Amino acid sequence: MSKKLVLQGPDADQAALARVAQLARPASTTELHARALRCDGFDFTPELKAAVDAAAHAAGIDACFVDADLSLADFKLVAMDMDSTLITIECIDEIADMQGLKPQVSAITEAAMRGELDFSESLARRVALLEGLPTSALQRVYEERLRISLGGEAMLQGVQAAGLKTLLVSGGFTFFTERLKTRLGLDYTHANVLEAAGGVLTGKVVGGIVDADEKKRTVERVCAELGVATKQAIVMGDGANDLRMMGVSGLSVAFRAKPVVRAQADVALNFSGLDALLTILV
Repeated sequence: MSKKLVLQGPDADQAALARVAQLARPASTTELHARALRCDGFDFTPELKAAVDAAAHAAGIDACFVDADLSLADFKLVAMDMDSTLITIECIDEIADMQGLKPQVSAITEAAMRGELDFSESLARRVALLEGLPTSALQRVYEERLRISLGGEAMLQGVQAAGLKTLLVSGGFTFFTERLKTRLGLDYTHANVLEAAGGVLTGKVVGGIVDADEKKRTVERVCAELGVATKQAIVMGDGANDLRMMGVSGLSVAFRAKPVVRAQADVALNFSGLDALLTILV
C-alpha cells in the first residue's frame, strides 16, 4: 500500500517543511495548515524513512509515514496513557515531592519507563515510599501541578466530534483518572487504586496493578465491549509499559516518548502537540 508523509512542527514554516519533503521526491505536496505539509507519490523504503526522520528531527519537525488513505474514520477508539502522555507530569513523582522523596521515586520511574525495571515491582517500591502521606496531598498535586499536555484538549475534542470513544488507561492512580474523566468527558478509565486509612496513604495499592499486560487487556476489553477490532484503536503512550497495548492497535503514537517506544511506534510526536494526530489522519 502506498504511503503518505505528513510533516509538521510547532516552529516550522513551509520552507523548512519543503526542504525535508524534498528528500522523499514526492509527486505532490499539499499544505495542510501553516505548519504542516503532506507528501504523496514517493517510493517508501526503510532507508528513505531513516533519512527523512533524521533531517526532520534536526529541524524540529515530526515526520509521520502512514498508509496514504488512512483517516480518522478508520478508527473507533483512542486509548491513552496518562502520565507524561495526556498530562505533563508523572503523578507519583509529584506526590513523592510532598514527602521530600521526589529524587528517589523519579529515579525508579525513569528506569521503569526505559524498560529497565519490571513495572509492577517498580510501582510497589514507589508506592511504599508514600506511606504516611496525607491524602490531601493528592488534591494538591491535581490542583497545583497537573496540566494537560500540549494539544491534548484539542485532540480529544476532534476525536470525540468524529464519534470515537476515549479510554484513559494508566499505571497511575484512579484519584487522577476519575477527575480527568469528568473534566474531559472521557468514556472509559482504568488505573491503580491507592490504599488509604485514617486520612493517610498506607503505601499499598488495592487489588491488582495496572501494568503493561493489564493495559493491553484493557484495550482489548474495551474494543470487545464496543464490538470493534483492536486494529480500529489508536493507542498513545510514552513508556515501555505502553508497548504491549500499542502493539495491538491499528495506529500507535509515541508522544515525547522514550527511545525504545519511539523505535517501535507507527508515528512519533517529538515536537508537535497531541492534536497533531488530527492532521496525520485528515
